[in-house]
Amino acid sequence: MTPEDIGRLPYRPCVGVMLLNRDGLIFAGQRIDSPFPAWQMPQGGIDAGEEPHAAALRELQEETGIPPDLVTTEAGTDGWLTYDLPHHMVPALWGGRYRGQKQRWFLMRFHGGDERIDIRSGQPEFSRWQWMGAEALLDSIVPFKRALYGQVIAAFRDRIG
Repeated sequence: MTPEDIGRLPYRPCVGVMLLNRDGLIFAGQRIDSPFPAWQMPQGGIDAGEEPHAAALRELQEETGIPPDLVTTEAGTDGWLTYDLPHHMVPALWGGRYRGQKQRWFLMRFHGGDERIDIRSGQPEFSRWQWMGAEALLDSIVPFKRALYGQVIAAFRDRIG
């Protein structure tokens, strides 16, 4: 695919969850499909007919095992945030149909203990997880998502520990 071909592709509609614990630290998981450090917050696609908030709760439960009754949604981004995939990745992901993702992000507060987190449920996306500060998360994210994560952190900065 040429850069012009990629530039004409749409963004895949997705959601993301910034999950905070009682100390204001952020949940991050190491991607199971990456041989190098690639930490991220829970995120995923929106199903046809699904509202973004419902998709966020579903993705959170699928990726962390945390049910909706253990979180409170405190905030959401005003609109869509986008990131572009590196050009070499576009043909390999999502059948080459998207240039990247547009995401609605939700800040959720976790009211359970760490023992309630189960990243092995369903189809695991993470090999391990930890609570991180915002700067550590930014340092750990893959470079092509770093600007987007900076926007998410800025949007929710007043609630992060």
